[in-house]
Amino acid sequence: MNVINTLDIHLDIFEGPMDLLMYLIKKDNLDIYDIPISQITQEYLAYLEVMKNLNLEVAGEFLVMASTLMQIKSRMLLPSKAETEGDEGPDPRGRLVTMLEEYQRVKQASKEMEGRFSKFRDTFYRGSPVFSNDEKFLELEFFTLLDAVKRAFERVDDAQEVHADSFPIESRVEKILNLLKNSEWVLLDNIFMSETKRLGVITCFIAMLELIKQHRVLVVQDEGCGEVRIYRSPEPGELPVEGRPETV
Repeated sequence: MNVINTLDIHLDIFEGPMDLLMYLIKKDNLDIYDIPISQITQEYLAYLEVMKNLNLEVAGEFLVMASTLMQIKSRMLLPSKAETEGDEGPDPRGRLVTMLEEYQRVKQASKEMEGRFSKFRDTFYRGSPVFSNDEKFLELEFFTLLDAVKRAFERVDDAQEVHADSFPIESRVEKILNLLKNSEWVLLDNIFMSETKRLGVITCFIAMLELIKQHRVLVVQDEGCGEVRIYRSPEPGELPVEGRPETV
């Protein structure tokens, strides 16, 4: 039986610090040109803490970005030389905004190219293809999954945690599949709802990743930062249920 004692998670889908920043800006509906640096720094550090609790390997670039945010925050708290002389100095957030703008353009172009390649790689045209807006798709971000874990961590009582307890991944896989037996879909947050200990939340998170990897469940988000739903993937030969996305 697979029991969690010490966790060391390696994910190929792990994204970088700019992805996390863009996710937080989109989630909080912030203006990229007027970022509340104190708020975004606090949230960024909170997500790093979640990654640490999940034993995810946090690359050095995440720590560099954290240092950059804290440096900008401190510069905004202290008046610059130009401000003390009565003039408005340069906005300390300027370089960060430029980086986010450039990253956003590259990310959008990359996502659109990847989507077109996947959809039309086996299609051949006599002329030039024309793509409409409804052919674009929304991709669920990894940080959306971390968001649910973060909310679950805030709910559990760490004081009641007994580290000697065993948390078999198989039991959480079975739990998720049983939830889907009784319903067409379940909300992502409900996967963690019955967990009362942090290690239980972590085990559920790993079980979810394993089910996604095995294509046994589908994770769907209808719109940016909307509710995330979990569907059971149809068995081979099974007709997809109306309203449930088809497996690609």
